[in-house]
Amino acid sequence: MTGTNSGLSTASDAATVEEAARRLTEVIERTGPMVVAFSGGVDSSLLAVAAHRVLGPQALAVTADSPSFATGELDHCRAMARRWSFEWRSVATDELGDGRYRANDHDRCYWCKSALMDQLSGLAAEREATVTLGVNLDDLGDHRPGQEAAAARGARFPLVEAGLTKAGVRALAKMWGLEVWDRPAMPCLSSRLPYGTAVTVPLLSRIDRAEAAVRSLGFEDVRVRHYGETARIELPAGDLGAAVEVATELVAAVSAAGYRYVTLDLAGLRSGNLNHSIPAPSSPPATDGS
Repeated sequence: MTGTNSGLSTASDAATVEEAARRLTEVIERTGPMVVAFSGGVDSSLLAVAAHRVLGPQALAVTADSPSFATGELDHCRAMARRWSFEWRSVATDELGDGRYRANDHDRCYWCKSALMDQLSGLAAEREATVTLGVNLDDLGDHRPGQEAAAARGARFPLVEAGLTKAGVRALAKMWGLEVWDRPAMPCLSSRLPYGTAVTVPLLSRIDRAEAAVRSLGFEDVRVRHYGETARIELPAGDLGAAVEVATELVAAVSAAGYRYVTLDLAGLRSGNLNHSIPAPSSPPATDGS
């Protein structure tokens, strides 16, 4: 129900976005042949389209085929590649075969991105290309071990190098006519599990079904956090009133996915909110003369 507004209200706004497009083009030209990690969200979609515009057949977009991907997302990526005429393929990733990923500690995303890089690095080597990810400046401030894993393997972040924030990405995507310019973020399903809850295919499937059920009632931006028999629904604050009005339908829909208790988080949707459980790094003890 709630969308993202990123209109271009003045000529100055449009000029700013044109400047962002110029910077991104220059970054891509300097980087050369690319393999773009393409999830179908606005960031990676903008990067895939920009790379295709600049590099043509020297750009390849690649999507992970994984149980942690919500149902329909692979088809969405395939359709976008067809519409925008960029080269695309999917690759199977095996993060669930890694016990460190299944353990779902605070470094889970590190092992997920490592599994993806195993696939992308091989493709990049074949094409003498660089692996790139759709990371924007705003992403640098959160707990993102996946970014560390990708950077350690030589991946680059062209949107960051071009100085693009999330708002800048959406504005440029809108200017170029990308249908995903206002699409809500779709982080992997494992992010709905509190750290320490083991990641399994049945749990990912249950979360996937629950979120699909909530979307079927008209709520586009949703997280269903998994707490054993309890599903905690997070929606944007502006959608909470509408959710209360259809509470009976919400409970029935989410219960059908396998939950005994269904709750609505009155604080609203907070991206990455489970990261608040990560202990802050302790400061080193002070020494004399410091």
